Order: sequence, then C-alpha cells, then structure tokens
Amino acid sequence: MSATDDTPGGSSALDATPSAYQEVQSSPEFGSLRRRWRGFIFMMTAVFLGWFLVYVLLSDFAHGVVDTRIGGTNFTVGLVLGLLQFVSTFLIATLYVRFANKNLDDDAEALRQRVEEKL
Repeated sequence: MSATDDTPGGSSALDATPSAYQEVQSSPEFGSLRRRWRGFIFMMTAVFLGWFLVYVLLSDFAHGVVDTRIGGTNFTVGLVLGLLQFVSTFLIATLYVRFANKNLDDDAEALRQRVEEKL
C-alpha cells in the first residue's frame, strides 16, 4: 500500500465508479458517432493521399504530361494540377463541415449535454 492509496490493494473508492466521460466513451451512441467520424476521415484521407500521389508521380515520371502548355498561355498541366491540390484541400474541408453538421453535431451535442449533467 502506498501513501496515496485510500484502501489496501491499491484501489480507491473513486476508481470503482466510472466518470461521466468514461460512461459516455463506453456508450453505444459514442461508438456510433466515432465510427461515422472515422469512416469519413479515413475515406477522405485515402482520396486526398491518392490524388496527391498521382500528382507527385506525374511530376516525377511524366514530364511530357506536366510540361504540356494549356492553350497559348504559360500555364502548364503541372501548374494547374498543383493549384488543384489547394482547391481539393478546401473542398475536403467544406465537405467535412457539411458532413459534420448533418451527421455528427447533433449526436455530439447530446453526448456533451449528458456529460455536463453528470458533472
């Protein structure tokens, strides 16, 4: 028994009762919310990384493609693809906000209120 233990054997009375956070974390609602969030995040991460990998591979191995001028301008396919990386980042952020507003926020708010009531 250490000086900080309340009871012999190393467990205190507080350890026997799960906190409000632990209760919510073990709830099926939290599990569902987490699965929906992870499904979106992992899918979008894979899409973005795939798109970025295509850009990098084209830049490194397909010089003829990325050096192609568009129309009679100084814009090349590589420059446009590089700028589209920024566009895709903002697009993914916008899609996430819409997804969260539609599929996550109401359930997350309900769980937050449940935790606050128990505190």
